[in-house]
Amino acid sequence: MSDSLERIGRVRMHGGWIDTYTHASEACDCTMRFGVFLPPQAQEGPVPSLYWLSGLTCTEENFLQKSGAQRWASELGVALVAPDTSPRGLDLPGEHDDWDFGSGAGFYVDATRRPWSQHYRMHDYVVRELPALIEGRLPLLPRRSVSGHSMGGHGAIVAALRNPGHFQSVSAFAPICAPTRCPWGEKAFSNYLGDDRESWKAYDSCELLREAESAPALLVDQGTEDGFLAEQLKPELLEEVCRERGHDLELRLREGYDHSYFFVASFFEEHLRFHAGALAT
Repeated sequence: MSDSLERIGRVRMHGGWIDTYTHASEACDCTMRFGVFLPPQAQEGPVPSLYWLSGLTCTEENFLQKSGAQRWASELGVALVAPDTSPRGLDLPGEHDDWDFGSGAGFYVDATRRPWSQHYRMHDYVVRELPALIEGRLPLLPRRSVSGHSMGGHGAIVAALRNPGHFQSVSAFAPICAPTRCPWGEKAFSNYLGDDRESWKAYDSCELLREAESAPALLVDQGTEDGFLAEQLKPELLEEVCRERGHDLELRLREGYDHSYFFVASFFEEHLRFHAGALAT
């Protein structure tokens, strides 16, 4: 698998490098792409990394082009790893019909329903395959944190909760907090996971927190003018379960901000400093 790793792009930025790679993925049974920003410190030796999970319709490019994160990553000596949001090039029946399901919308779950189950295994890809592929092959330490936006915020929180100790810290921007109780999640989960709603709870942040004896500290930013806030994101449910179970949540409602990367770029420095502190301990 690792022999297939191929760098297909390189751009200099803030003293480091943005590299784009393709490789043959075992988890997704297809060719996958991801981007990495290596800060200047990586020229001297391996550095810790923040895995960024993007949202619906995005690719590995959006975050690295729009967030401005490289400036602070260069200062703090943290690499940024940005995988794609779904398998590509499969042309499964119905895969490209809707913007909120299929291509660009893998939801960071391991699908169990055919035909998605052979390829749509984004949880396994992000948590297991990608770190095993690049840590050691690239100048990256086996010390990682995770963050994401919207669908990717959901994926980041779920990845941290399902894999204790795998990530040093977790944060999210405008995450889909309760996918079993919103239209985006219900559509994706019914197709990827089938009709047994009980099985969906394994990928629902609120349900996982409800059952967890302990959980990592959660840092979440949410814009108050986000058009998806009430129907799709539901941060109040995350706040409710954390309060009931005594989990550490810092939920910051940002007045006037929407769902865009303008919002993410405005507060990403604070998130990266939060993660850098955890990665240094």
